[in-house]
Amino acid sequence: MQEPTYLILAVLAAQPLHGYGIVQAVTRLSDGEVNLRPGTLYGALDRLDQQGLIAVDREEAVDGRLRRYYRLSDTGAAALAEQSQRLRRRADAADRQLALRPNIAGGAA
Repeated sequence: MQEPTYLILAVLAAQPLHGYGIVQAVTRLSDGEVNLRPGTLYGALDRLDQQGLIAVDREEAVDGRLRRYYRLSDTGAAALAEQSQRLRRRADAADRQLALRPNIAGGAA
């Protein structure tokens, strides 16, 4: 699972959001490191919807424009939990490897 997909699922875990809300939440969650562009976001939302990982929660008209809210499905929650566990295992493995790294006197580690 690519990082933008993971982050989209993560922000939808808390509550349904519309597209711009997802963009803002992903930026906050990633500490500004991931900034989704509309094409990337809506392509990912379509794919995630087709895979059954998210679903349209509701639609509402705001200033004459349709705003679609998306929610995380049960399948999406399970996929997010599985991916989180996988990433945690990889981070733990990397930490173990870093702990084995020898300290070099007089230089930066």
